[in-house]
Amino acid sequence: MEIIRADRLAKQFHVNRHHRGVWGSVRNLFSREYRVVKAVDGISFTIDRGELVGYLGPNGAGKSTTIKMLAGLLVPSGGEVVVNGRIPWRERREHVQGLGAVFGQRTTLWWDLPVIESLQLLKHIYRVPARRFQDNLETFEALLDLGPFLDTPVRSLSLGQRMRADLCAALLHDPPLLFLDEPTIGLDVVAKERIRRFIRHVKEERGTTVLLTTHDLADVQKLCERVLIIDRGRLLYDGNLDTLQQQFGGKRELVVEFAEVYETVEIAGATVADRRERQVTYHFERNALSASQLINRLSRRYRITDLAVREPDVEATIRRIYEERLLE
Repeated sequence: MEIIRADRLAKQFHVNRHHRGVWGSVRNLFSREYRVVKAVDGISFTIDRGELVGYLGPNGAGKSTTIKMLAGLLVPSGGEVVVNGRIPWRERREHVQGLGAVFGQRTTLWWDLPVIESLQLLKHIYRVPARRFQDNLETFEALLDLGPFLDTPVRSLSLGQRMRADLCAALLHDPPLLFLDEPTIGLDVVAKERIRRFIRHVKEERGTTVLLTTHDLADVQKLCERVLIIDRGRLLYDGNLDTLQQQFGGKRELVVEFAEVYETVEIAGATVADRRERQVTYHFERNALSASQLINRLSRRYRITDLAVREPDVEATIRRIYEERLLE
């Protein structure tokens, strides 16, 4: 069953034109001239209950604008959006009761209060039953290691501690839908992995639907099976992460350890990218030749002691898509 449906969803902004004069670029104070910026340009997608979907795109692509429309913070300029059976901006009060959100560097906690007091305030705001609040707090305290700083004012927390506290706050009322905007930004490796484990837990154990925007593609590789890619306000890709790699991953690598040093190691269908005595790295196009075919060609000509096939990482694939605009 779908929990999010966007149909030709669009958002336009009117931005004041600036006129360049003798003193450079200045605002025109005497006439109202605007240019229209299409932040989101007619995108359509659905997300089913229980999915964990990565929402990717370069800065300014339209990701945050989309999330704000889904959350009811912005009114669309066109199209339709239904989230959890409601139109977010029309039924905002009821809508936010079924929504959790963590927006990167911005906290939802009270800056001067200890973490536990912020959580207790949220308990009353969302009308969480006492027993349920206690059960959730105990579960999240264990998963996120909140104990050492529950009595610490939010302003004194490290970035990693605050992010963990914000995740707890976002899920205290058991929302069926969670929006995460850059939840691991600026964190160290240990903190990132703890947060990823928590996200997996709420998805697998609680069936929470998660829409994740991130520039850290390790988050995507470790958490998401499906990705949406947006650029310049338009949805360019909606599908499986593995399929994306297969279609747009570019060249693969075969690293071969030969039994001896050969004078020449060129082989049809591949190029030698690196050679270090007996170890040679080949590049080959996935659509032109399979790894097994290349290995067979090599083994008929040379004695091999070891080999490994390497796929391009997701970060390289996404960067190549953005730079070469392959999806268009």
